[in-house]
Amino acid sequence: MAFHKKEEFTRKEQDLAAFAKALSHPARIAILKVLAERNECICGDIVNVLPLAQSTVSQHLKELKNAGLINGTVEGPRSCYCINWKAFEKFNTEFNSLFDHLKVKNEKACC
Repeated sequence: MAFHKKEEFTRKEQDLAAFAKALSHPARIAILKVLAERNECICGDIVNVLPLAQSTVSQHLKELKNAGLINGTVEGPRSCYCINWKAFEKFNTEFNSLFDHLKVKNEKACC
């Protein structure tokens, strides 16, 4: 029987992994680019820009929203999304801290 070991890692490590996972698909990167360009976007507009079906775009939007990377509101048949810049700033700081820590550790490595 397999046990879930995720809890054995710090909250920060889990959060960084979830953030990285949310960005791990090129469609999600493309969606974020569209949202950044327009500062706010309706799902249909994103579908018109990307080579993906509406249902696929909706699934990617759901993953980004669940990770806290975007905010969204639903008004009837229209959904409006925008980037959650506070979340990006938080993870940018945490990733930079992680990379700085790793770099310091690597300076003593033999490779």
